[in-house]
Amino acid sequence: MALSRFLQLHNSYYHGTSSSSFPKTAANLALSSLIPHFSPSLPSFSRSCTASGVPAAQLASDHHHHQHLTSPELVALEYADLNLSYKLVPAQAPDWNQVFGDPTLPLTVDIGCGSGRLLLWLAKQNPDVRNYLGLEIRQKLVKRAEVWAKDLSLNNIHFLFANATISFKQLVTSYPGPLMFVSILCPDPHFKKRHHKRRVLQKPLVDAIIDTLMPDGQVLIQSDVLEVALDMRNQFDEVEALKHMDAVNPTLLCDSEGWLLSNPMGIRTEREIHAELEGSRIYRRMYLKQI
Repeated sequence: MALSRFLQLHNSYYHGTSSSSFPKTAANLALSSLIPHFSPSLPSFSRSCTASGVPAAQLASDHHHHQHLTSPELVALEYADLNLSYKLVPAQAPDWNQVFGDPTLPLTVDIGCGSGRLLLWLAKQNPDVRNYLGLEIRQKLVKRAEVWAKDLSLNNIHFLFANATISFKQLVTSYPGPLMFVSILCPDPHFKKRHHKRRVLQKPLVDAIIDTLMPDGQVLIQSDVLEVALDMRNQFDEVEALKHMDAVNPTLLCDSEGWLLSNPMGIRTEREIHAELEGSRIYRRMYLKQI
């Protein structure tokens, strides 16, 4: 059985028989652990090379590299031969008549709503005035938030398990009422440069927000990480259809760099509370879409 597995991995690594996105790396890792068990009984193997001539030192080096991978990465490598698909699929729009008491009310969408507490508070404060939709990529949080909404007997709030980058436009364009407010509050910073493409705010999402937002609709962005706040700000500042709120409403005070000095939502997000408790600053910008 072990020999069969060895030959399978050998073919995967050296002849590209697997269509997985990780075939060679996974086979490399597995071969480096299997070869020592075969060496004594396979005299044709060189002490310095593997079966196909790859230096054993190279495999040892690769194995050392794999020891520094995260647990999820190692799991992906171990099961690479399953060739599982991770293609992102847009979330399907619900029956708005089923999830909202009145689906024609103005809509607020919170992208990356987390636990949903902020939206729940807003929905409770504004019954029969506005509907609230929370989009969150962590399904467990969505399920818990839906339980809370039911416990509070709120019919103007709904949570969806969705990747906003690919789902936002499809969801919002199917909504019967007008989109009037979009918030992106303290999104995952993804600090490593190679992970910046995972940040929620990318150009396609910016375009989708602008295309679906009604005239006089608003966008609020904030983060306790300056780099992330600047990245979001730069993308929205470039949109001609948007005007920063301090130019429209002088009561919304800003500092010399254009960041809002106070939270316009009426209550802080959970991340805000934690960040400010730790002494961090919150960077905010709010925009108005021009007619």
